[in-house]
Amino acid sequence: MRAVIFANGMLERPDLAAGLLRPEDYLISADGGLHHLRGLGLTPHLLIGDLDSITPQDEGWLREHQVEVRHYPVDKDFTDLELALQAALQKGCQAILIVAALGGRLDQMLANIALLSLPALRGVDISLDDGVTEVRLIEHSLTIHGAAGDLVSLLPLGEAAHGVVTHDLKYPLKAETLTIGQTRGISNLMLKDNAAVDVAAGRLLCVHIRRLEEKERNEKE
Repeated sequence: MRAVIFANGMLERPDLAAGLLRPEDYLISADGGLHHLRGLGLTPHLLIGDLDSITPQDEGWLREHQVEVRHYPVDKDFTDLELALQAALQKGCQAILIVAALGGRLDQMLANIALLSLPALRGVDISLDDGVTEVRLIEHSLTIHGAAGDLVSLLPLGEAAHGVVTHDLKYPLKAETLTIGQTRGISNLMLKDNAAVDVAAGRLLCVHIRRLEEKERNEKE
């Protein structure tokens, strides 16, 4: 089972986010993420959070559609998104997609990305993706699915990453070390529709940015 969590961040291309979804997904709204779901004509299975972004009209809609709601106090130790992640793990989901967690407030975005490193998520196939930008954590290896020309940046997380090897990226890394504070892994380019990254020690954040303009232009032609 895959959980798809809608956060309350920016979502500039809802159409692209909708293309990431599958009919069998377990949909979770992290508080105000409900507005993105409703905008896509979707009903969450669960809404979780302090409900500070939920209007009385939303509450009526939730009751009408019999959505499970887990209401937490505003003064709590976790963000709504972290609570949603806990709920997905409790449900037994081993794949989690987080939508609308990028952009907006810098502190919230950084905290959302940092959630990828939660110990409880070890072994879980998890990503932040809004249809344009995808963020994943690499601990051993990762295959990046995209298109030639897509941007890929690799950033060490917590400490230096050693033995970094890339495949089918324009600027290859061959058993190299990426250190925090350096920009060696920024703005690489995919040469094919799939690329791969291996890490011998340490962890990397992989930021994959899709080049949509050319793709959409070709589709129109």
